Amino acid sequence: MKQILIIDDDNELCELLAEYLTSEKFEPTCIHNGKTGLEKALTGGFDLIILDIMLPEMNGLDVLKNLRSQLNTPVIMLTARGDEVDRILGLELGADDYLPKPFSPRELVARIRAVFRRLALNSEDSGDKASGRIEIADVSIDSGSRTAEKGGVSLGLTEVEFAILEQLMRSAGNVVERQMLAEKVLGRRLSYDDRSLDVHMSNLRKKIGQGNEAIRTIRGTGYLYVRPEK
Repeated sequence: MKQILIIDDDNELCELLAEYLTSEKFEPTCIHNGKTGLEKALTGGFDLIILDIMLPEMNGLDVLKNLRSQLNTPVIMLTARGDEVDRILGLELGADDYLPKPFSPRELVARIRAVFRRLALNSEDSGDKASGRIEIADVSIDSGSRTAEKGGVSLGLTEVEFAILEQLMRSAGNVVERQMLAEKVLGRRLSYDDRSLDVHMSNLRKKIGQGNEAIRTIRGTGYLYVRPEK
């Protein structure tokens, strides 16, 4: 049974989510402040963390920043509806996905299952390509160890960023359709106003550098990882 940690100071919401997650065969644990939530998360043993931004003692963004320095556990951020800045900051700090409040428990479970589907697919791909190493120019990835380097130096990618880079480099020279990429790396299709893939892509481009020329946006279609001319 998957262990879910909920860090949110809304007691009623936590009770509702805990009840619903239990009915969906998950095992939830609720913590109501940021500092204690971080301590609990760092004990390990959780398969996914649901993290609100507005928290007492330590806000959700600081919790995420500290968490990402030590663990790569998937995180779904809860944000205020319309507060795009918080969403972007959360994704930049390493959140896997976000969900604006208010939301239905059914939608949250759909997002949770999407994250687990993506992790399962990545695990299967890594098993099939355990020794798979791809190198294009000075950027290289290793599917078995889930690591990426540029010029021999680690790029420090999040799991989602690595998954994007892996998909693009495996299809280098060919366009990867946007919705197909979202399904592979986020485990779900994008709605018309969902910018989560865009933010992950922007972060990846910054880390790779190269003037953002390695990854090209093909307007209305998707993305292309450029093979350098020999």
